[in-house]
Amino acid sequence: MTTEMHQTWQEPRLADPKPLGSYAPADAVFLLKDLSDVNLERGTEEREEAIQTGTHYSEMLPQEYQPTAEYVDLFQRTLADSAEKVALAAGVVSELILSKRGRQTVLVSLARAGTPVGVLIKRYILHKYNLDLPHYSISIIRGKGIDTNALKYILQKHGVDQQIQFIDGWTGKGAIRNVLIQSCREFNEQYGTALQDDLAVLADPAGSSDTYGTREDFLIPSACLNSTVSGLMSRTVLRDDLIGEDDFHGSKFYRHWLDQDLSNTFVDQVSRYFPAVAQQAELRAQELLEHPEPANWQGIEDIRWIQQEYQIHDINLIKPGVGETTRVLLRRVPWKILIDREDNPNLRHILLLARERQAQIEVCPQLTYSCCGIIKPREEHG
Repeated sequence: MTTEMHQTWQEPRLADPKPLGSYAPADAVFLLKDLSDVNLERGTEEREEAIQTGTHYSEMLPQEYQPTAEYVDLFQRTLADSAEKVALAAGVVSELILSKRGRQTVLVSLARAGTPVGVLIKRYILHKYNLDLPHYSISIIRGKGIDTNALKYILQKHGVDQQIQFIDGWTGKGAIRNVLIQSCREFNEQYGTALQDDLAVLADPAGSSDTYGTREDFLIPSACLNSTVSGLMSRTVLRDDLIGEDDFHGSKFYRHWLDQDLSNTFVDQVSRYFPAVAQQAELRAQELLEHPEPANWQGIEDIRWIQQEYQIHDINLIKPGVGETTRVLLRRVPWKILIDREDNPNLRHILLLARERQAQIEVCPQLTYSCCGIIKPREEHG
């Protein structure tokens, strides 16, 4: 690295972030600008119209879904049923990260679905190895890229030779992985760094990650909710009139929902299973290291079939997998929900939400994924 390059990413020194979110600072540090006082929320129909007519989704926020008592109860039951399975997947990913990256790794989760997973990975490594790795949550936006100021801050804080491991919750089409690949390449070219674009996830149904806990498209309970399971943070925002040259990408901290927050409930309940799953996680990770199953992007075949079958011209309207289908139902205008089978236990919350949103449900047993949400194309409105 040349001195000129070295100075480029080190100057100017970026200010330390202000505390945000409902996680303990020891669990997660959000590298985000607080936009809590800005009116950014738009109604679902208004936002959908704007997105499909050219406004970038990161310039506004959806109105946060306030779950019914029935839905919160379903979340609690789902968490009780799956906490051990989530703990095992988190353990496998943690073991792989340590083996691949080493003990000087900085955990960098992608806000916001990646944040709870980053907390779990940090806690597992602390429990199993008594190793307290730093964990930051930063923004990445499809069509705009990763927050380069956040990356610069991490490099300034920890040194350019530190290994960075990017973390997300799950893969859908693998779109964010593609954004990460491009963003890392551009950052490395510009600043002479050597960031690796590997994205660690709990579940990789898309087959687009080399570091994963499972490729099963199962329900990670944190996908059931929005801010109330992600540290009370909104989706991230990038708008020229709000985010300056030296600012991090923005987000809102929904402090007024502290009494409804389940963020720590989720990570606490899953973390309790770490002692029980640690040995199995280590063995499974060793198997994956000795007999790797590289990314094969198998999910793209589903996408092509759905595009052709339902005449969907914009691939961004197709959201495959349990996590992405949940997002469609919580904050977009759903048209059809495709499921592999009606008795799939991973889909109870999907079916509940689909009935609430009056989305059409179709059974497609040939799906690679458990389910897929299709956003209503604009020409179908009315």
